[in-house]
Amino acid sequence: MAVDIKNVTDVGTEPGTLPDTMAAWVIRQEREGEPLDAFQIEEIEVPEPGALEVIVRVMAAGVNYNNVWAAMGKPVSVFRYHPEDDHHIGGSDASGIVWKTGPGVTKWQPGDEVVIHCNQASYEDPEVHGFDPLAAPSQKIWGYETSWGSFAQFTKVQAQQLIPKPKNLTWEESASYALTYFTAYRMLIDRCEMQAGARVLIWGAAGGLGVFATQLCRLSGALSCGVVSSAEKGALLEQLGITGWIDRNEYAGMMRKGGESPDEEKARFKEMRRFGGAVREVLGDDPNIVFEHVGQATFPTSVFVVKPFGKVVICAGTTGYNLDFDVRYLWMRQKEILGSHFANAWECTKANQLIESGEVRPVLWRTMGFDGVAEAHQLMKENKHLGKIAILVGAPETGLGKTEEGAGAIYAEVGA
Repeated sequence: MAVDIKNVTDVGTEPGTLPDTMAAWVIRQEREGEPLDAFQIEEIEVPEPGALEVIVRVMAAGVNYNNVWAAMGKPVSVFRYHPEDDHHIGGSDASGIVWKTGPGVTKWQPGDEVVIHCNQASYEDPEVHGFDPLAAPSQKIWGYETSWGSFAQFTKVQAQQLIPKPKNLTWEESASYALTYFTAYRMLIDRCEMQAGARVLIWGAAGGLGVFATQLCRLSGALSCGVVSSAEKGALLEQLGITGWIDRNEYAGMMRKGGESPDEEKARFKEMRRFGGAVREVLGDDPNIVFEHVGQATFPTSVFVVKPFGKVVICAGTTGYNLDFDVRYLWMRQKEILGSHFANAWECTKANQLIESGEVRPVLWRTMGFDGVAEAHQLMKENKHLGKIAILVGAPETGLGKTEEGAGAIYAEVGA
């Protein structure tokens, strides 16, 4: 059904009452493929909130690579994760207004302004109570492993996903940071227990994860060495408080490609050593933490350069998730590899307080209208974007939603 999105900023009801239908960008399994084809605007029934659930009117949404995967149906179709739905509404970052609450919700009221974190788990799983919701068998990422994501006028979430919207940020700024920032927070603060004086190597330091890792290092009193692909990105890191940075193009030979000959392996190992020397020049010693999300191309170098008894923490594998490396440098020097996946509600809340205080700032490249959802994901798929993209949904224009003075987002063209 054709949907007129000219009035997408008008939902026609007041907080507490839901309209019957809404405009949404929908992926269906039969059209998985290029984002420009897979995402289509449809008129969808607005869901009712169940027990401990909340319906949020989306004011702005954030774009992440997970819904490029959803569009393409790779590496697996998202319909494997929610077979009960014949549609997928993506989007794992959002800011918005509580519109209706379900039974049992007492903390939130219609009209509350919120940011949504993307971790869901069943209240009935024992891991949620006293261990960690990330360990629960029901754990899913909202807007990827669930439908009802943020690329619609309304979204359905668990009440525990809501965090107060920072009053010093606009709607689009508030929608731009949660997934990447909260992931970086868990990786460094909780998984690695980073302390003042730590030495941290950050891959892709000007990217969506790296800009927050850099700021967390500065706040914690840790020294940080960022790896980037240009002097312009190095200049952004200096603005964020990096100790020093390295242009990865000067060490291209250290990248693991797979299938190297013995001579190529020997040459790569030599470049890894040279890169390790450059890291020591920045940090004064080998790093005791390596912040990893690149995967196949960089992981052998990460394991090699990290200090004995140091930690390599990894949350993704953007160049490939099948890793091979010389394991002798792991066991003989007693290094650790830590996996990390998003964050729990407590970590998200603590991290968000640093946004509210202005001690950590989102980094935003571009804000697009609601009609730009498919285009934004196509740009991301083709690596033509230059940083974080936000999407206006309920907000009619940029700059709205800020109600207090304070440090807002940094606007910059950034990438790994």
